[in-house]
Amino acid sequence: MADWHIGVIGGSGLYEPGALEDAQEIAVNSAFGDPSGPVVTGKIGGVQFSFIARHGAGHRLSPSHVNYRANIDTLKRCGVTDLLAISAIGSLKEEFAPGDFVVVDQLLDRTVQRERSFFGDGIVAHVPLADPVCPRMSKMAASAADRAGAKVHEGGTYVAIEGPQFSTRAESHVFRDWGANVIGMTAMPEARLAREAELPYALVGMVTDYDCWREPDGDVDVADIVALMSTNAENARAMLAEFAAALPKTRKASPIDTVLDTAIVTPRDVWDVGAAARLDAVAGRLMSFFAEPQE
Repeated sequence: MADWHIGVIGGSGLYEPGALEDAQEIAVNSAFGDPSGPVVTGKIGGVQFSFIARHGAGHRLSPSHVNYRANIDTLKRCGVTDLLAISAIGSLKEEFAPGDFVVVDQLLDRTVQRERSFFGDGIVAHVPLADPVCPRMSKMAASAADRAGAKVHEGGTYVAIEGPQFSTRAESHVFRDWGANVIGMTAMPEARLAREAELPYALVGMVTDYDCWREPDGDVDVADIVALMSTNAENARAMLAEFAAALPKTRKASPIDTVLDTAIVTPRDVWDVGAAARLDAVAGRLMSFFAEPQE
């Protein structure tokens, strides 16, 4: 059993003044470069939360320039036990209307320019990813969003595109043919890295538009997206309060907490010391071997 410490990756509007008790901003260094910005940590309803703005202050980082590894590594260094990602998404399904919340359960990765793993340079790991989100976290997030008054869809396949441009109409139709329900630019490699860091991960998408498949709606309009995001941010803050209020008093272990036990394929006796040092947070419970006296 352990206490909950929820890491939240999303916009800075999620923790506006007054939303967190005992709030403090801390700068955390990462072994994987610069994170998007400082961590804001505090409590909601007595539960510890740590937030990082995915795109940095003022939304200065495009999806391709976010250092996803550093963000996950930084939150792990802060001691978070679970991750809740909140992001704007486009809808590829008529029933998922602007303003709705979608708790994603599957992902398609169409990104091409991003670092996808903490491992591979001195220590190799292959984590399972058939089910890329945590069912426990997802269920709690969906219930919290519902209690907060949002229209919630439980389950949906998210296709992650590189961006920063929106998709063409032909691409939008292809993604629908593939079975994708929503589209965005940030869930990958974020979900991959969360799994490697042994952090249960849930993704709540806030629908802002119908992408461009839905004729005669035409192109995606950024101005419309920004306007709707303001309303969605209010709903997201209410969801977080409900989420905190409903958390069990103690956190039961998740299978994701120890996923690296069977994922690392490099024999321990040939682990690269430099790689182990970089992984001191992501895989700290296993890397402690290098802190012990060697015979």
